[in-house]
Amino acid sequence: MVIENDAPFKGKTAVITGAGEGIGLEIARQLAAQGANVLLNDVAAGKAAVAAEQIVASGGVCLGVGGDVGELPVVRGLVAQAVAHFGQLDIAVANAGITLWNNFFDYDPDDFQTVLNVNLRGSFFLAQAAARQMRQQGTGGRILFMSSVTGYQAIQYLSAYALTKAALSMLARQLVVELGPYGITVNAIAPGATVTPRNLANDPDYEAVWGRLTPTRRPAFPADIAQATLFLLSPQAAQINGQTLVVDGGWTATSPAPPLNFVEKEQ
Repeated sequence: MVIENDAPFKGKTAVITGAGEGIGLEIARQLAAQGANVLLNDVAAGKAAVAAEQIVASGGVCLGVGGDVGELPVVRGLVAQAVAHFGQLDIAVANAGITLWNNFFDYDPDDFQTVLNVNLRGSFFLAQAAARQMRQQGTGGRILFMSSVTGYQAIQYLSAYALTKAALSMLARQLVVELGPYGITVNAIAPGATVTPRNLANDPDYEAVWGRLTPTRRPAFPADIAQATLFLLSPQAAQINGQTLVVDGGWTATSPAPPLNFVEKEQ
């Protein structure tokens, strides 16, 4: 990893949640490769440490911090640690999310609360803590939420997850009113089917299945989502605010449903 002097994120500091693997890790890698100081969080402290070590070994600047973003002291602590280590905060990516599949009739209240705590509470209060720091600095900033195509298009057994992802798109839109005057932009990415360790653990045929269902004939990979994310975080996107960018290879234009055998066999 060689950081060029004109790297677009050189000297910027970013906090990324849920970044021990998959999309979050790739966002962290790409930001670090373009000069950012990265604080990388994962609920599993060991996974966060290993991911950060990989980035540092490649020449990036990265700190790995464990913690459940559903807990308010954790998200506030991430911002505080980033400022303590790197002196400022410029970027916050609320990537952490959890998917608990079940049919609506049987959805467990505790599972429902878990999904809301991680996906919504964690994202909302990370944004709040980051925005407070950015306002204090007076230099603006970028906040990005990780929504999903399920916030636009229904998929069976994802009622709780889908409502959180739709809410994040609306939160990005709402916050332009409160954060815009401070030079802080707020946007969201809505990934479609993406080949990640979590999705492959659910369905080993995930890549092949979604390759057949996606108009581009392949699902996304973490790099596809990370590249779109970095654009919205970059100076080139300074006038994009309150928007959700769908990155799904065109799936929401046609929306064929995937087989859900891995869920249905557990019903």
